[in-house]
Amino acid sequence: MRALTWHGKHNVKMDTVPDPEIVNPRDAIIKVTSTAICGSDLHLYDSFIPSLTPGDILGHEFMGEVVEVGSRSTLQKGQRVVVPFTIACGQCFFCEHEQFSACDNSLPADKADMTEALWGHQASGLFGYTHMTGGYPGGQAEYVRVPYSDVGPIVIPDGMEDDEVLFLSDILPTGWMAAENCDIEPGDTVAVWGCGPVGLFAIQSAFVLGAHKVIAIDHYPHRLELARSMGAEVINYHDVKVREALMEMTGGIGPDACIDAVGLESHGFAIDNVIDAVKAATRVLGTDRAHVLREVILACRKGGRLSIPGVYGGFVDKVPVGALMEKGLQVKSGQTHVQKYSQKLLNMIQEGQLNTTFLISHRLPLEDAPKGYKMFKEQQNETTKVVLKPGWSQQAETTDA
Repeated sequence: MRALTWHGKHNVKMDTVPDPEIVNPRDAIIKVTSTAICGSDLHLYDSFIPSLTPGDILGHEFMGEVVEVGSRSTLQKGQRVVVPFTIACGQCFFCEHEQFSACDNSLPADKADMTEALWGHQASGLFGYTHMTGGYPGGQAEYVRVPYSDVGPIVIPDGMEDDEVLFLSDILPTGWMAAENCDIEPGDTVAVWGCGPVGLFAIQSAFVLGAHKVIAIDHYPHRLELARSMGAEVINYHDVKVREALMEMTGGIGPDACIDAVGLESHGFAIDNVIDAVKAATRVLGTDRAHVLREVILACRKGGRLSIPGVYGGFVDKVPVGALMEKGLQVKSGQTHVQKYSQKLLNMIQEGQLNTTFLISHRLPLEDAPKGYKMFKEQQNETTKVVLKPGWSQQAETTDA
């Protein structure tokens, strides 16, 4: 089959690789019909997350048709399914508590030492996201083996287009959980740093969950315009000092809740960000650029809530932990418990409560995946979301998001 493989920093290629096979009775094989490039895939493209090896298949947002099932799979051949990016067994302590992204059984035993050393506990398995999270082949491919297929995939009703439901794999439930973690109360103001796909879905979700005001922070004009079109007030951080602007917009109190939808690759020329970039370049003195994390701590009102869906992978310093403690801030973070939200969000899509297609800017053949990565990296104002279609041979389709 054909699949997108990683070969180093800014070096991804379409290769011919072996077809996946059933290796466990709970497995299924999916013929991919749509897959997407995620903002967190750019962390891999930029070589910020360790433990990738040349030839690894990327991609964790995908859906398709079931073509083969193991004896204990609950899926049936011919069904259309969306597959969560988090791999969960459904039976361990964490899965029983609906903390699926903390599954204790989906990380192969030979991979556990890496994450235990770095994070204190082993991680759950993720598709296409380094050997620290299992080394599972990803979904930017023609076919994928899906472990624990009796737990993860959600069956899509007839009549729904791929584009309507594809983002149930990751960014829609991630944006929803980011907003839910804010514990939004009537009258609340929620500030969202980053108007990429997750940030935009977090904005939409915050309004659905009852936020009175949402303030979106970014510097790409088109992404800010998308946020504005959903009802958010916007801040271009190139034009103003963010914390001062937020204080003015909230009557001198600060936002009730703040969402860091940026993560470890903050942009900008703030002095702490420049220092972080230098440290991260050494891979010894530091790993992540945490300017936004510092800013949300300082900007949030006293007694407020912080939600961190943005990916962080390693160590940072100069975090204002004194402000975090003295202001009495609550913090919630983590990879998304996708399986917890899939059915609820599918119902909301069907009922028209959530718009899931507005951020798609490009549709490309799977063979053009390297081009899609380059576009998403270098043209972030114009490229809000790239959807890849296996089997397409036509030229790229550009959508005015």
